[in-house]
Amino acid sequence: MTFSSNERRARSATVVGLGPMGAAIARAFIQAGVDTTVWNRTRSKADALAADGARVAADLGSAVGHADLVVTVLRDHQTTRRFLETVPADLRQGRTFVVLASSSPAEARQTQAWAEQNGLDLLQGAIMVPEPLIGTDNGLILYCGDEKLLDRWRPVLEIAAPRSPFLGLDPGLAALHDTAMVQVFFAAMTAFLHSSAMATAQGLTAKNFLPWAEEMLAILPATFEQLAHDVDGGAYSGAEDNLLMELSALEHIHTTSVETGVDPQLPALMRDLARRALDDGHGADSWSRIVEGLRSTV
Repeated sequence: MTFSSNERRARSATVVGLGPMGAAIARAFIQAGVDTTVWNRTRSKADALAADGARVAADLGSAVGHADLVVTVLRDHQTTRRFLETVPADLRQGRTFVVLASSSPAEARQTQAWAEQNGLDLLQGAIMVPEPLIGTDNGLILYCGDEKLLDRWRPVLEIAAPRSPFLGLDPGLAALHDTAMVQVFFAAMTAFLHSSAMATAQGLTAKNFLPWAEEMLAILPATFEQLAHDVDGGAYSGAEDNLLMELSALEHIHTTSVETGVDPQLPALMRDLARRALDDGHGADSWSRIVEGLRSTV
């Protein structure tokens, strides 16, 4: 099959930044038949993709010049802006630059403002899966900013992540969801490790404890749904449970942590959140009430 020049440009992409994630995105593009150019500060990382079918650019200018879609997978937004600053003005026009670096929402908005001041069409994204899931049906990248840019490049971008939802016009939304989702992930892992430390200090193994931890995980979806309902409604009914009752359990976790020689900071944090709500007169409210205490510390 012969493609026109415009069709070839629509099926081409440049990937800048070839750490594990950037390399995975480039490989997904290549395997799907996308004409893929790669560039990395350390040339050997780019050369490693040549055998897979990537074009290795000699410099940044030629890397950007090879495609109208430039996907940057760099360490952070400061590094990304330094890269974008080096792109010649004549190569900025008519191209879409996709930024997939982690950041805070405020920093993402700063990058967007910088791009607009410098005439770049920018789409912001947040990669929400580990590297092995890139290019699979489970790939997930969140996007925000200019929806028209996402729609234009969906056929290529969804190769890396078939799940590519658009969150909204605010350029900080992808970063906000990223940080909030990752916090849920790390908090859950930390809680499991803390509980495992207490269990193993008493002669069990983490594997012994695992199925009981999974019992708790099974009830979390319904619990999260109720918490979200309470937070959005601003009502924290303690009809089924209340902070006064829950404080007792939290005290036991803290005591057990101390007795087993495990760092008590995590249970102390949860206990103190409950205590603060009780001190404010909310002992009859549910655990969801602590969101107000969390808000008040900012």
